[in-house]
Amino acid sequence: MEPLQQDDPRQIGPFTTLARHGDSAVCVRYLAHGPNGAIAVVSVARPELAALTAFRRRFRSETRRTQRLAGGWVAPIESSTDGTEGTEGAEARDGEPLWTASPYVPALTLREAIALAGPLPERAVRILGAALAEILSRVHATGTVLHGLAPDTVLLAADGPRLTAFGALGAAAVAEARPDGQLTVKLGYLTPEQSTGAKPGPASDIFVLGLLLAYASTGTTPLADADRIAHGEPQLGGVPGELRPLVAHCLSKSPEERPSASTVAADLAPEGAAALAREGWLPPSLVAAVEAQAARVRSLEQGDTWGAGPGSGSGQSKADLQPADAKPADAVAAQHAVAVGAGPGSLRDTDTLLVGGGRNAPGADGLGAGVDRVTAALAVPAARSAPTSTAAAVARPAVAPATAAPLPTPALPAAPVPTAPLPAALPPGVPAPDRRALLTGIVGAAAGLVVGGAAVYAVAAGDSDKKPAQAAPAPRRTPMAGLPPEPVWRYEHPATAAEPLSATVWQDRVLVLTGKEQSTGVDLRTGRPLWQRKEAASASRAVPVDDVLCFVDTPDAFLWIAAQDGQVKHRIAKAALAGPGEVLTLTGRTGLDGTTLWMTGQVKKGAALESYLLAYDLVARKWLWRTRIPGAPAPHAPQYQLIGVRPAEIVVRQYASTLTPAQQKAAKGASVLLAFDRKTGKQLKSLLLAGVHPAAALVGDAPGRLFAPVADRLNAYTISTGALLWRLAPADTAPGESGVFGFGGAILRSPMLYVANHHQQVSAVDTANGRRLWQRSTDAPVSNETPGTGVSTSGRTVLAYDSGQLTAFAARDGKRLWKFQETGAQDSGTDTPRYEPLAGGGRNLVVRRDRTFYALPVD
Repeated sequence: MEPLQQDDPRQIGPFTTLARHGDSAVCVRYLAHGPNGAIAVVSVARPELAALTAFRRRFRSETRRTQRLAGGWVAPIESSTDGTEGTEGAEARDGEPLWTASPYVPALTLREAIALAGPLPERAVRILGAALAEILSRVHATGTVLHGLAPDTVLLAADGPRLTAFGALGAAAVAEARPDGQLTVKLGYLTPEQSTGAKPGPASDIFVLGLLLAYASTGTTPLADADRIAHGEPQLGGVPGELRPLVAHCLSKSPEERPSASTVAADLAPEGAAALAREGWLPPSLVAAVEAQAARVRSLEQGDTWGAGPGSGSGQSKADLQPADAKPADAVAAQHAVAVGAGPGSLRDTDTLLVGGGRNAPGADGLGAGVDRVTAALAVPAARSAPTSTAAAVARPAVAPATAAPLPTPALPAAPVPTAPLPAALPPGVPAPDRRALLTGIVGAAAGLVVGGAAVYAVAAGDSDKKPAQAAPAPRRTPMAGLPPEPVWRYEHPATAAEPLSATVWQDRVLVLTGKEQSTGVDLRTGRPLWQRKEAASASRAVPVDDVLCFVDTPDAFLWIAAQDGQVKHRIAKAALAGPGEVLTLTGRTGLDGTTLWMTGQVKKGAALESYLLAYDLVARKWLWRTRIPGAPAPHAPQYQLIGVRPAEIVVRQYASTLTPAQQKAAKGASVLLAFDRKTGKQLKSLLLAGVHPAAALVGDAPGRLFAPVADRLNAYTISTGALLWRLAPADTAPGESGVFGFGGAILRSPMLYVANHHQQVSAVDTANGRRLWQRSTDAPVSNETPGTGVSTSGRTVLAYDSGQLTAFAARDGKRLWKFQETGAQDSGTDTPRYEPLAGGGRNLVVRRDRTFYALPVD
């Protein structure tokens, strides 16, 4: 922390500057008063960089992505470009600087912490690594690469770690504007694949994470130069024994052998980084330094003048953090520039990234592909022993000798807050940009990266009774305790237009996929396609019938196909399903129980058009009954949802969009349930559930109970009268949180009900009395989604799922077992697809995410 200089701005947008708060290759940071009176850190892009078109474009797009990623270990930010989408160059025309701002958080950079107190305790390293891995897993799930990890971009705050740079530019060691309008960027680290000129992928982030974990554990880098990174073995003797296997795994030379980010997070902190950090995580000397920094900021806020005070920056001045014989920062940097220029791992002119200044420059999006390779090692100090006191720590060199460090290490700046002008991570739900626009050679994504080394299978269009030639699934690595299971196989269904895809598990042996163009059978043992059948194309999900057949509802006929080979065994034309003189149109599936399928439909006879609820026996292949129901207003047809099945009756709810005006008036915004006799189809009763929204997730059980979310609670009712049986208490919220954290859809596994709420908490509830047996958090950031829930075939594993992750808990006590996230798969559109565990699969849990399917050995 330093006083403002003569040329520093006193006003940045709505912020009034108070002091300098450090700088980086691309920005200068200031402490400032915000419009609400709170202290913020404002990062202002260097003018010479902000003048470049490519820089401004990246600034706008990446800050917008970071705003969408905010949550968890990522602070919310605002920017000078807020509301400027589609206004290319507006900032330059107005002459305003480019800036981002976020709330001030007292924190030290990882480099400062090591300089002050030496290596971190093992528990602190676990929390640090788990938090960073959780961020990486969110980034990698979108198919992008972070390239923002470095000792100066990682912050240590009292309540947990933070990451300040979300991309190569934010973590750049050097960023220069060239006279020809291009931007030269040099990174401060190298991975083995980059040393050979290969395109980095998500595994490159894992390698750098391994370097940081070793650095945090020992105070030194385990691979001191580019040659060692490419060919040498890491020196991990100082890494705590329990951490050493994971760090070595991260530092594998082959990207395929490195664990996924979710695997690292689960191994370091199965209960999540936030849960571990809740009771404190930093050693006392670092806590004192963070508190001293906060005190100095408070004094500035109160109008204190510069001079002797309770520390500055990380609790001390820049001079205090330098050794007695240290050279000025510029001199140190110049010395390093000379020293590293002639040796392995040096930065050379060819080891740069050229970012074009115009649309006709290399890289049509203004981001050129003129990359040879990045050959700089991680900029961390050489080995040092842990100091015996804070004073001793200050006396130790904060900058390693020129011959030991591959990059210049400038004088330590005061800790920044979690904000960066150029994040490069895509948040969930944001479509990935053209890969050429992601800093080619540095931030290039590894689209389609395979989880666990399994093969990706594709099926050619058309009918075939032959098994397509496929490679056998890759062998799984030996699992580590607390890690998600490695997929037995991964199957990628070919994208044919934007057709919807439905999935059914048949007899724990075949995955039957139905779409509007064809149906496909996939072997559940290997993930290999068994057959494809255009004739069985269907917009509806296939229904298992017996140990041979599946039922498929096609546009023109009912088909019964052999699940093992796709051969059609029985066919009934839909024209033959109607009575004499009738035209039958099926309008929707209601539900299935055993071999009975309930559907809604319309029958036209002459000028009359009537709506029905119909029951069909899939084994006998005949109608059981049909019952007239009220018609829906055009253009809708009535559609029902099966809520509960009892021995003598079924309970359904009509979809709100198909209610008649009279029904809507009578319902008054509540759910209306109808009960029908199972044998005859006679309507037995209707039931109004006051306060239960017509679209609320309902589920019923055989004893005659209904479970429904109402505001922030979960209620249980009797089917017979609608009387309230019990009410589950709302979610526990953290201090300062507010809002309705309602429940989502529940899964029944008698006598238990498993349900998640919007606060990312999963509960096991006794259906008889509403007693909550356990409640656990997925540890995912609260988002716009409420997780769904599922149960493994054995019932021993409870699953919570959303678009960000699949989390497993032990059904017995709720212990969090693992978290699964795919790496490198591209999202299919603006709505990020959810993970979805499918019913069935035997010992393997079949998980779907859009058109990708995994088999995870769970039970």
